[in-house]
Parts: sequence; C-alpha cells; structure tokens
Amino acid sequence: MKKALSLVLVLSMFVLALAGCDKKGKAAQGVAETVIKVGNAAATSGKYAAIGTPFNSGIQAYLEKVNSEGGIDGKKIEFVHYDDEFDPVKGKAMTESLINDDKVFAILGHFGTPTVGATLDLLKETGIPTVHFATGIGALYNEEATSAEKGKGLFPIQPIYITEGRLMVARAIEMHQAKKIGVIYTNDDAGKDILEGVENQIAKLGGEYTVVKEQINPDATDVSSAALKLKEENVDAVVAAAIQATYPTIIKGLISQGVSKPVYTSYVNADPVTISNFAADYSKLAEKFPVYALTWVDRNKEAEVKEFQDAITAFGTPEYVDNVHAMTGWIAANIFVEGLRRCEGEYTWEKFMDTMEKDKFQNPLGGILSFADGQRLGTQSMSVSQVTEGALGWETVKPIEDLNVIIDRITK
Repeated sequence: MKKALSLVLVLSMFVLALAGCDKKGKAAQGVAETVIKVGNAAATSGKYAAIGTPFNSGIQAYLEKVNSEGGIDGKKIEFVHYDDEFDPVKGKAMTESLINDDKVFAILGHFGTPTVGATLDLLKETGIPTVHFATGIGALYNEEATSAEKGKGLFPIQPIYITEGRLMVARAIEMHQAKKIGVIYTNDDAGKDILEGVENQIAKLGGEYTVVKEQINPDATDVSSAALKLKEENVDAVVAAAIQATYPTIIKGLISQGVSKPVYTSYVNADPVTISNFAADYSKLAEKFPVYALTWVDRNKEAEVKEFQDAITAFGTPEYVDNVHAMTGWIAANIFVEGLRRCEGEYTWEKFMDTMEKDKFQNPLGGILSFADGQRLGTQSMSVSQVTEGALGWETVKPIEDLNVIIDRITK
C-alpha cells in the first residue's frame, strides 16, 4: 500500500512539474489573463509572529505597489498566505496546499527553518520556483543547482550561514591579516554551518591558513575552556559561530580568559538586544577587542529606504518603517518581481528559472546577488559592523562588498 501511494505521489508531482515547465511556452499554473498567483506559509501568530508578520507586510507592501502601477504585463500579483505557527507539520501541509490546491506560480518568502527543512524535497520534486527563504540553513547552499531535482528552482536571497562563514574568513584576513582562525561553534545547524563555511574558505585558499575549532552546546552557560584553548593556540581572529542565545556567552568567555583577538559573528546577532547581554562585561575592559558582525541590509541607501518606508506606510503598517524583517520581505518581493519582468511575457517555470540565472540582481537595500551557473549561495555581498565604544550599538566599518571581490583583493 505504501509503495502504491508513493508511486501515485511521484506521478502527480511529475505531471505537475511538466505543467509548470511546458516547453511550448504555455503559461505555468497560477498564471491567468489578469493574475499571477504566489503564496507562502509563514508564522504570523505565536512567538515568531514578531518576525513573520512584518516579513509578510514587507512582501505585500511591495506587491501592492507593483499592482497599483499596473502589475506585470497588466497582470496583478495575488498573494496567498497561510499561518503555519512555525510548525513544520502544518508548514508542509500548507505548502502542499499552495502547490496543489491554490496552484500558485511560485512560493514567495518560504519562512522558518522548521518548515523549510520539512519541504525542501517537496519543492525539488515539484520543481516549483521558490524565491527567498527566511532562514540561513546550510541545506540551501548549493554550488551546482543544475536541475529541478538538484534545486534549480530554489533561490535563497538572505545570507546562508555557510556563505557567512566564508565571508568572515575573508574579512579576518583582510582586516587583521589573520592566518590562524579560531572557531567556537555550537553543535546545532547554525554553528556547524558557519564552521563549514570557515573550513570551506580556508580549504579554497590553502597554504598558510588554518582553523582551530572548539565545540560547545547551544545552551552552554560557561565556555571558558573553549576560550582558553583558542588563547593557548594564539589564534589571530575568532569566529563566534552561534546565534542570539549563545553568542553573548561566547563573548563573556573570551573576556574571562583574556582573549583580546577580533571576533566575527553572523548578521543575526547584529542587534542592540544581543549586545546588552554582554555589555557589562565588555565595558569593563580597559582595551576593548573589536567585535564585528556581518550585515546585509544597507540602511544608508536613503532613497531606497524612503521608498520602502513610504510603501509600508501606505500599506497600513507604519510601525514597520524601521523593521529589518519587513525590509527583508520587501527585498524578497523586489527580486521575485524583477525575475517576472525578465520573463517578458513567457510565464513558465523553465523560463523563470533561466531568467533568474541569466543576469545579476541588485538588492534594493543591499548588494549584488547572482544565481548564475547553478549557484545558490544566498547573499555574498555583506558589510561589516562593529560594536561601538561602550557597547551602545553597531556602526558600519566596511561597506557592502561581494565575497569574490574581497577574495581577489586579499589573494593578489
């Protein structure tokens, strides 16, 4: 019975994929004379609503702006949303409904590590285009997405932890001539993915560069032994491969052991709340070691930020004018719509995937993004922010630049 059901599911997905990639140029599902239908499942209730709700508002504000200007070839973009409450079981069922019942053309803003992890195989099997994933899990990292089965239809925009790890190495070498990189990493997906990126980039550079790594638990309250090991190894720079809950503990551990080397971490930690959790310890240091985070949303683009703020206000959610999650949704919708425009009226999945790969994209609130040659690396263009004196906040010390540009510069 299970084999029979599995066969039916595979056949139905095969038929659906064919429908979406008609070689004769027939429009894919979700495309009608006046409408292009897209959708997502995202947590807009529960403890992650503070992220999911502004994120979706950013998407909808951009789509509403496009629709008010005539849409795409006269077609309005319809957005279908389901609240999965950050539950992977609900998220997977709702994603299936979007594909099979609502018959959306694409998934726009696939939200949250649990749902994304539970649905990646489904997305690959159906071949449906999926633009932006609100997570940085390493399963999205792919240097050879050459077919639907290998993830050709998946287009991650925000940074993937593996790519961030590579960028941290590049910046540590550029800014501090680091040759020995110490990594304190949590034994969860985020920590291990950042470590993988560090080791990936060290391997690509080869030669004189090495890694010293120390593993900790995500719920660790004292990481002094890991910090001491990096001190004994005399590393040149430290990567704190952990997210919000554990990152302050790592900084405190480095302070307690007198490790005064520059520290790099993920963009997810670049917020005032995270700083406040180690500010007291950090402010006591006579000579403060630099604490950095990579960032990918550029608030210094005044005209682009104003366009976002005007649109999010017109949408009816002015409380999100400075909300980074709303900005992220805006970015996702912008790049998706640009992909649609490049289809030039031929709305098939195959055409959409090809146009997404053909030319680079300009993130309206960030750097350049490329999906060329099967690359699914997420954002490779990031800036560097540093904790300000007194640990009062973050300030930009290096502008947004592409990883490859930095690597070219440090290897000359």
